[in-house]
Amino acid sequence: MPPLALHVARGSAAGYLLAADSISDCALLSGSPSSSRVHWSTAGEEAAAQVSQGFPRQAMCSSIRIEPVVKEKNRMGECPVWEEREDALVYVDINSQKVCRWSAATGEVQSVAVDARVGSVALRQCGGYAIALGKRFAFLDWDTQVVTTILELEQDKPNNRFNDGKVDPKGRFFAGTMAEETAPGVRARRQGALYTLFPDLSVIKQLDQVDISNGLDWSLDHRTFFHIDSLAYAVHAFSYDVHTGKIACPRLVYCLEEEEGMPDGMCIDAEGKLWVACIDAGRVIRVDPETGKRIQTVRLPTPRITSCCFGGKDYAEMYVTSAYDGLDDATLAKEPHAGKIFKAWALKGSPRISLLLER
Repeated sequence: MPPLALHVARGSAAGYLLAADSISDCALLSGSPSSSRVHWSTAGEEAAAQVSQGFPRQAMCSSIRIEPVVKEKNRMGECPVWEEREDALVYVDINSQKVCRWSAATGEVQSVAVDARVGSVALRQCGGYAIALGKRFAFLDWDTQVVTTILELEQDKPNNRFNDGKVDPKGRFFAGTMAEETAPGVRARRQGALYTLFPDLSVIKQLDQVDISNGLDWSLDHRTFFHIDSLAYAVHAFSYDVHTGKIACPRLVYCLEEEEGMPDGMCIDAEGKLWVACIDAGRVIRVDPETGKRIQTVRLPTPRITSCCFGGKDYAEMYVTSAYDGLDDATLAKEPHAGKIFKAWALKGSPRISLLLER
């Protein structure tokens, strides 16, 4: 099989075609159709401003506008990845067992059903995708819809499955596992791990005794790996050897505050700041990994915010996934946007320089 590879934007750190654009330190605006108020924050503080209705179409200098772009609702939308060659957003619906692709040009959503819950998807240089589903790594041929298993792991843990994943600066696919709930709110602890699939299709275990392996990314200089174990309610950093793909020496970067809920997916921008999706808190927060401080908050119009990535022209757009699973009927009736995918874009984007690394 051809190797996995990386396509990096200027200042971006990781993931084939995963790229980021600078987001201004000016106030960020986001609105909810059910409210006439817009929430904004900068330097970790929050306030509110009046708008006419719905999502704001115009905002102050260097603001971000938000709108739902994928209105087909996902039970558990996750792991968005921008695919430049298709001008499309690729993502998964974990609980519907689907890999999906939304065309920015046509607005059409295509999907391929798979035979297990699929936690993450990554782009391959040769076309098609690498996926982490059930307890195995696999390749997905989009045109034929054929899934080819690479390796199955954790066969001694029947209640485990793969969760979030991302490609590193050398074309290696990092993906982690977690234990499924055996009852609402009940799961075995520290059953997960973090693995790396190398371009030669070998696999190593990077971390063990993880609760819910989740958001991950790399620093702009490729010396640091960032990772979320959701039940730790924190972002940790590890030293990262770009030549070997090994991680070591964990340290705490940021502990989420109670109001921020549980951390889920994560990406990094061109200024080296982390964007963390906060599931059940209806927001994405921007964290400075150098100071360990939250510097911005963007509120979304639905609570179960799951992940985020950069894409679009000049990589000035952030795509944010959400879920409706986990919401009861009464809540769903009040949450018309649950499960949609949102686009937030800056009015000014930085130019991008792409680099394709091959083995």
